[in-house]
Amino acid sequence: MPPGIDTGKANTARVYDYWLGGSSNFLADQDAARAMLAVDPTLRAAVHANRAFLGRAVRYLAGQAGIRQFLDIGSGIPTERNVHEVAQEIAPDARVVYVDSDEVAVAHSRLLLQDNPAATIIQADLREPEKILADPTTQLLLDFSRPVALMLVAVLHFIPDEEDPWRIVARLRDALAPGSYLVLCQACSDAKPELASATMKAYEGRVAARSALRPRADILRFFDGFDLIDPGLVYLPEWRPDSPDDVPEDPRKFWGLVGVARRG
Repeated sequence: MPPGIDTGKANTARVYDYWLGGSSNFLADQDAARAMLAVDPTLRAAVHANRAFLGRAVRYLAGQAGIRQFLDIGSGIPTERNVHEVAQEIAPDARVVYVDSDEVAVAHSRLLLQDNPAATIIQADLREPEKILADPTTQLLLDFSRPVALMLVAVLHFIPDEEDPWRIVARLRDALAPGSYLVLCQACSDAKPELASATMKAYEGRVAARSALRPRADILRFFDGFDLIDPGLVYLPEWRPDSPDDVPEDPRKFWGLVGVARRG
């Protein structure tokens, strides 16, 4: 663990790591994760469903769509089946730049990627898109004159409306060449508004971050300038499932709305 890390306050990336069954978390993270599970026991399953969606989206992009460059912002602590692992199985020449603001996530990622010249991580915040795009490491690995897959998976709901996340996404979109893709997952407030409010209160009371669940209409706005591909904006298990059996009777219980869209 990097020196100077405050393990006494729960952290978004480490709470997520706990839900995924990882080991890069501490007592404060575990307490926060369990408190949220007490309010909504489906959260752990939702996190795993999000990870599965990420894998399916990357397989589609590296395979059918022919994408060879990935910019994954808010990538978190590396766990099983990361973007570079999935993409490079299909396309060994695929290049991946991860971005995260958490020092623990960055340190673990650097260890994981030290022998992979086609994948790297930078420490930066989604709120500073210009810094991400101008970073020398980003510029070295990614060619923005060619299509790039921009991954914003389970990260935008940590940016409140007053910080204008739509402007942030638009700035990143404008840096992408035609034929690029946006992969997005955002927690939606429509399905379970009262439960969502209680869960977010439990989260914000324990984690050093704010949160912003959004209605479907506001999530759709992130795709301005892109064309959603089938099946459109849907709940996590509904996006191109590997098997019909993977879609529960009520997919809304998994909170997240997801979509993959192409820039024309």
